[in-house]
Amino acid sequence: MPRSPIPTWFFVLVVARLDSRFLLVHEAKHGQLWYLPAGRVEPGEDFVRAAERETREEAGVPIVVEGIFRIEHTPIPDGTARVRVILLARPRDDTPPKQIPDHDSLGAAWVTLDDLKRLPLRGDEVREILEYVARGAPIYPVSLITPEGLPF
Repeated sequence: MPRSPIPTWFFVLVVARLDSRFLLVHEAKHGQLWYLPAGRVEPGEDFVRAAERETREEAGVPIVVEGIFRIEHTPIPDGTARVRVILLARPRDDTPPKQIPDHDSLGAAWVTLDDLKRLPLRGDEVREILEYVARGAPIYPVSLITPEGLPF
């Protein structure tokens, strides 16, 4: 007898870096805290396109995804699962971060690791992730994730 599919949610988190600064979003939800550009991958979208879209919507900054530094898979006791792909990116150009609030965010800013001490963050993982990248986290090529059936 065939098994039922496992409902799985896919998310991207984007660490956009510009020299010693990182792009953070002042969220309109989740208590109006600061977090990485992030969100759910939409139907028909790959991880890179989702990262570009979420960063543009939330932070107003066009990006170039440079690599992957972590893929997380979390089975949930209710029978579902969650997959997060954390990507490293750089700004595509000198577009400044969003300053006018909308339904996607209250704004965004380039911040240093020292600036994090003064911001209400959505969790310790923000600092942990940015410090890990600043210390030289290994970055893997985006081509690590490919559609099924492509030649090796």
